[in-house]
Formats: sequence, structure tokens, C-alpha cells
Amino acid sequence: MIDGVIYTPLSIIDTIGGNVLHAMKSSDPGYFGFGESYFSIIKSNSIKGWKLHNEMVLNLVVPVGSVRFVIYDSREDSETEGKFNDIVLSPERYGRLTIPPKLWLGFQGIDVHNSLILNIASIPHDPNESISMEINEIDYDWN
Repeated sequence: MIDGVIYTPLSIIDTIGGNVLHAMKSSDPGYFGFGESYFSIIKSNSIKGWKLHNEMVLNLVVPVGSVRFVIYDSREDSETEGKFNDIVLSPERYGRLTIPPKLWLGFQGIDVHNSLILNIASIPHDPNESISMEINEIDYDWN
């Protein structure tokens, strides 16, 4: 695992009429404050990325579909510098992925239908605190 990244298995509670899917409590590992939460839809076979947040901690959950998250560590002072993490989240592998600042993130919809991502962010969105690159600017084989 990339230094600082946390994977936390989450509970799905089977109930009559529909399941309850846990996401995050303030006492959970990976909780570093609350700024905002939002949903992103990723279409089947689409790839979004690369993005690096300078301050925001991401807490990603996939309650619908299946998404492959790829994290790249370019931090010069990191023990995992130059390494990638490839993690799939879905209801079948239900968990929360906590990504600290200063790591590059890309993700791909790998379900046949659209997938839904929840991000519980540590700070409100600020377009000036992140950096984006085109998907081909970091050498990674998405196939």
C-alpha cells in the first residue's frame, strides 16, 4: 500500500426492503475533519484523472457499480515514491479508501453500467488547491 493510504472494510447491513451501507463516522480511521461530501458518476470504461490535492483528504466509497482507483506516489520524501496502488471498490468489495494529500489519483469505471462514487472530503472544494494532468502524463497501463 502507498504510504499514508488507508483501506477500511465497511459494513453492509441486510434489511428488509433494502440494505444499509455504512460510509464513515467521525471516530473512524481516515477521518480528518469534514469539509463536504459529494457523489461522482463514472461511466463504464471511462477513465478520469490524474488529480493531486495539496490539502484535501479523500474518503472514497463505491455503493453502486465497480471502480478501479489508481494512486501514484510522486512524493520525494516517501518510502513508496514512484509506486502505484491499484484498488477496486464495489458493493462486493465494500470499503472506504482514504487518500492523503500529495498523491496522484486516477480512476476507471469497470462495471457494465455507470458507477457511483461518494467522496467525504476533509475540506470544502477549492479549485486552487489541486493540480490536474492528462491521463497519459503518468505512465500507467489501464488495460
